[in-house]
Amino acid sequence: MELINLMDSCIFCAIIEGDIPSHSVYEDETTLAFLDINPISVGHTLIIPKYHSSKINQLPISFATSLMQTVHTLTGPIEKAVGANATTIAFNNGSEAGQEVPHVHCHIIPRFEQDGGKSVHSLVESPSHPPLDFSDIVMSIKNLI
Repeated sequence: MELINLMDSCIFCAIIEGDIPSHSVYEDETTLAFLDINPISVGHTLIIPKYHSSKINQLPISFATSLMQTVHTLTGPIEKAVGANATTIAFNNGSEAGQEVPHVHCHIIPRFEQDGGKSVHSLVESPSHPPLDFSDIVMSIKNLI
């Protein structure tokens, strides 16, 4: 798979190119995984595609597939390496979702019994939406696929 669409101004693209050092734990033809420099927990790892795209739904499917294969490959070894029994695996997909670097990246965050962390349902403090009509939402989504 040819590596294309890297951007000069992107910190993750610079890491891919080797212009910025990282604590790499894994690399293959289409992905790179390295320790987060501002970790939430020991072993917090970022996995990025070697293709610049700011949102996962804009990433070519071949790169998205490879990204998830790398997540699958690394989750167990990361947990074992740091003695964690669980992980939170997350994508922040867009700035409104908390994405700070506009290059698709997955967080593998080792979790521990006493870490005080919560589930993804605790991410939004004040949900703002009208009463939900699930059938309308389902139809809207299905019509856009």
